[in-house]
Amino acid sequence: MKYSITKIPGILVTIILLGGMIFLRTRQSYANFDSKNSNFSFFWLAGRMVLDGENPYDPTQYLAGHDKHEIEWRPNKIFPYPLPLALICVPLGFLSIDNAYILWTALTLLITAATIFILLRQWESAAHQRLFIPVFVFMLFFGPHYLTLHSGAISAFTVLIILSAILLLEKEKSLAAGIVLSLTMLKPPQGLTILLLAGIWFLARRDWKAILGAAIGGAALLLIGMIQDPMWIEKFRGAGQAVMDRTLGVHSNVWAFAYLICRGTSPCSALLGGALGLLLLSLSGFFLWQTQPKVTAWEAFNVIIPAAFVSTIYLWSYDQLPYIIPIVWIAGTLVKQTKSYLSAFIFLIALDLFSLFALSQHAATSKDLWSLGNSILVLGMAVALLAQRIKFNPAKDIPRRA
Repeated sequence: MKYSITKIPGILVTIILLGGMIFLRTRQSYANFDSKNSNFSFFWLAGRMVLDGENPYDPTQYLAGHDKHEIEWRPNKIFPYPLPLALICVPLGFLSIDNAYILWTALTLLITAATIFILLRQWESAAHQRLFIPVFVFMLFFGPHYLTLHSGAISAFTVLIILSAILLLEKEKSLAAGIVLSLTMLKPPQGLTILLLAGIWFLARRDWKAILGAAIGGAALLLIGMIQDPMWIEKFRGAGQAVMDRTLGVHSNVWAFAYLICRGTSPCSALLGGALGLLLLSLSGFFLWQTQPKVTAWEAFNVIIPAAFVSTIYLWSYDQLPYIIPIVWIAGTLVKQTKSYLSAFIFLIALDLFSLFALSQHAATSKDLWSLGNSILVLGMAVALLAQRIKFNPAKDIPRRA
């Protein structure tokens, strides 16, 4: 898109507004953040330990690191994420934990803004470009985004991975897209269902390069982890099981609701959760298979992202931050179909209000069950609008750029 000289003042105003909001939001987050009693301390400590030549999967070294850096919250005996993620956290380790949090908060906001901007540009219309600042403002009040900043979660990294994979797929660079998408396995509960549904869509497209890329990326992560610690898979499995045992029945997915329905009894909760998860994955996979010739990569992932979240076994609401990808599509599609901003803003306001209500319930009860509503709203709107778009315009001619 070319910008004439008459548009420069508008661009400058947008940059100033965006910069001001990022500065103020980062400042506000830091003022209310206890870095040493947060999820962020896990990532910062892992990166610092790698810099110091230590192993985040060594319980003695990991707990000693807490003592050394005066990190009081220690729910885990080792780094509770796949070991290769510690390498990605190394840049954080160069800074103090407080400065690292400030940097990561600013980067999260920049990734949010960049994602909105890049996706809106898929529609070559001024009406959609004017959505940029409003959608960014709405995202600041989206519960999962707020919680991401409040907890120091690295959910924006997943957003970046999926966005990059979509753009690569649209440019028919399937091998690279598959490799990039494999990085979602750095949070296995999230990556497993995303890759499963994406794999179904790849099979329907006979996109063998994308499948090969995901396999190559997965093998590389496994090898990198084994170089760091040959026993990392077994250690991670043990750490993951410990996390699961203390958080049963609190997440906004079918497994948690199955646990509550069965009142925590086994094998009822496992069987019901597995059946519900398999059902949702099957229905989503069937939809993706049937619509494959008529949808773009972006449209396919609008279904994959929320369906994968609800059907997996363990994720918190801050892991819903990738919903920004279908949210932008929903808002843009509503503007395109109605020739008005009203319906898009009604959807965004309703989503923000409900997500904040769900977040308040999470804070009050320490259970994240109400965030299921976020998934229902996003997945329901994405499927409904996509089905309508396919019915009236079966050709894949909505937003796609070369």
